[in-house]
Amino acid sequence: MNSIRKVISVIVINEDGVLSRISGLFAGRGYNIESLTVAPIPETEYSRFTIVTNGSPRVLEQITKQLHKLIPTYKVIETQDVVEKEMALVKIPLEGNLSGLDAILKGYNGIVANSTDDSLILMAVDDSNRISNFLKIIKKFKPSEVVRGGSVSMEKS
Repeated sequence: MNSIRKVISVIVINEDGVLSRISGLFAGRGYNIESLTVAPIPETEYSRFTIVTNGSPRVLEQITKQLHKLIPTYKVIETQDVVEKEMALVKIPLEGNLSGLDAILKGYNGIVANSTDDSLILMAVDDSNRISNFLKIIKKFKPSEVVRGGSVSMEKS
């Protein structure tokens, strides 16, 4: 059966051990977490976990059911009608030919986030598959370091 990619947002009450419980739920059942981001929701007692995972429809249903059972879980948001973005930071040396870099950055919502005498740190923010493409294209500039952040998402309605 084909594996399906799914983004799940989980709103939890901020309390000690929540991250451990959620990651333990996945690990204990052999489910994979492709990416995980966590941030407090401003001016509330809650945090939002954005979990990207994959599996068969049955596995994804099990994951969702188990997340609903977790004690500090306030809400599990399963809608796929979301705005999802990912960020990548890439350090490239200044010694190479940088022609075309501006066009690539514009195409992937990118900027030069920092510069030193010998390198640039580029930042791109876009959809997950477009960040993958950005990282493939940027290889021609021989990056010395790449950091890819996990997905964050927000429901459209």
